[in-house]
Amino acid sequence: MKTFRLNACAAGMALLVLFSGWFAGNAHAADFGLTEDSNFYTIDTGAGLVFKIRRTDNGVSTQSAGDIASMIYNGVQYQDQSRGSQVNSGFDFLYTGVSAVSVNATTLGPDFIKVTVQAGDLTHYYIARRGYPHIYMGTYFTSEPSTLGLTRYILRVPIAALPNGPVPSDIRNNTGAIESGDIFGLANGQTRSKHYSNMRLKDWSYIGATGPGVGLWVVRDNNEGNSGGPFYRSLLNQGTSTTQEITYIVNYGEAQTEAFRPGILNTYSLVFNNGSAPTTPDTSFFASMGMTGFVGPEARSRVAGVGLQGRDTRYEYTVGFSNATAQYWAKADAATGHFDSPGMIPGTYTMKVYKNELVVDTRSVTVAAGQTVALNTINIAGDPSTAAALWRIGDWDGTPAELLNGDKVTTMHPSDVRMASWTPGDFVIGSSSAATGFPAYQWKSVNGTITIRFNLKQSQLVPLTLRAGITVAFAGGRPKAQVNGWVSANPAASSQPSTRTLTVGTYRGNNTLYTFNIPASELVVGENVLTLTAISGSSGTTYLSPGYAWDAVDLIPTP
Repeated sequence: MKTFRLNACAAGMALLVLFSGWFAGNAHAADFGLTEDSNFYTIDTGAGLVFKIRRTDNGVSTQSAGDIASMIYNGVQYQDQSRGSQVNSGFDFLYTGVSAVSVNATTLGPDFIKVTVQAGDLTHYYIARRGYPHIYMGTYFTSEPSTLGLTRYILRVPIAALPNGPVPSDIRNNTGAIESGDIFGLANGQTRSKHYSNMRLKDWSYIGATGPGVGLWVVRDNNEGNSGGPFYRSLLNQGTSTTQEITYIVNYGEAQTEAFRPGILNTYSLVFNNGSAPTTPDTSFFASMGMTGFVGPEARSRVAGVGLQGRDTRYEYTVGFSNATAQYWAKADAATGHFDSPGMIPGTYTMKVYKNELVVDTRSVTVAAGQTVALNTINIAGDPSTAAALWRIGDWDGTPAELLNGDKVTTMHPSDVRMASWTPGDFVIGSSSAATGFPAYQWKSVNGTITIRFNLKQSQLVPLTLRAGITVAFAGGRPKAQVNGWVSANPAASSQPSTRTLTVGTYRGNNTLYTFNIPASELVVGENVLTLTAISGSSGTTYLSPGYAWDAVDLIPTP
């Protein structure tokens, strides 16, 4: 018994030493702090995340000073080691002729570490907060990075550590590119592309991917420095054979309808967690971080509206604000139309009311620092749907979603095997369905002529106006109308983005309404035949030929 007690006591002492060492080692591992060597700044968040920022140029074209070079979370490396996580293609390649990058780190009080990267006219910040497995970021620039003509932060994570991203943008196991080197086919006839990870900007607050017991998420701010408005769509993710790429777009040239907005501090946060949906991090401490371009709440303003009169309750309404400096939007209350847009930088804004994605009211509003502008009820007067129509195909809402293939065009290529035929045959008013009989998109070289058949009575042989609405056009595409023997003049091309749209998952451009006045003498009792032909002075092949996305088509008595 005495021996047992001595052995037990010795074992207890050994366990005490063991656990003391374990606690000491883990306490050290969980210490919040900044260390440095000649190559890296290493930041321990004290919350399981340790990350490194590269200090110097190592001569590797896919890595740059200022990159995230390592992200170890709970012992697992989440940074691709062959390429950095970086703005665009690296901080040393942002501006033509500018390769110098400075990287500096400092502690701010006991709870914060800030790394500042300066490259040409762009400043980027990484911030760590004690006890949080987050990397808070901010990007500020006074001129648009010129080498790529865009600004985006790309996180590159080993695919084995983070395999679960959006399926439409997972290009693993593809059989090769089918368009422009960035849209790929699969053996089963489906298509994949980074472009098909898109969502309307107003519909997401975070993006990311998951792996075994982990999630990596980028949580956005109010996106005031982006361009394109609340319905802008752009790539967000891409899964490849080696990496999971998560892309936060500050601004992007593809399908762009507005000028870029420099001079804004764009903030966003990388959040590590267990794979569940992230909550929005508290960033109120940004006010004391000394970031260029930061505008505090006391210097901001607010616009609030009592309501919207004349809404179609089947649709969601959004109120957008934009000027050369910033953009904002607010969702209108479904019951009253009330809206509230806080946190606006002072200035004069163009204010637009959207029925889904169609502008139905436009006005101007000016706000000053610390001010709340209260607007009386707005009477909506610009909704095309209020005009009584002899017939209407689609809905006047600024999207082709209710038309044939309109539910698929944002997540796959038009050639995808899951698409219905783009040439469904003649559309017969009274019996055909918009969802199965009228294509969401029309191309000069695919379905260049759409035929609509409709009947008129003797009393309807009056001057009529055909209204044809599109949401975007590619390569100058636009519709030309013919009714029986009457042929319209060639309408002018609309102002639209110069890049691809229809094949990269977006119908969002500049909504345009074409009107064609049809003389009563050209109409007949009984069946009339309307053809809509895609025209353009440009050419192209199949889905890259001139084309456009439809919003709606209707026929009304000429006002």
